[in-house]
Amino acid sequence: MASPLTNDGDDEMDRGTTAAICNAIGERLRRDMGTDEALPSHLQMLLSQFQQRDDDGA
Repeated sequence: MASPLTNDGDDEMDRGTTAAICNAIGERLRRDMGTDEALPSHLQMLLSQFQQRDDDGA
């Protein structure tokens, strides 16, 4: 039996679905953290990496 964590390539998401998930996560983070608080540095670094990858893929 294959591991549920194994990615055989058949379950890749399209760019629109990935963007929608990222936007939903961002909205939830903004709502839960409030707009006045700065993001933790590690989270800011991860968001920057996402943005860089998105820019490179465009």
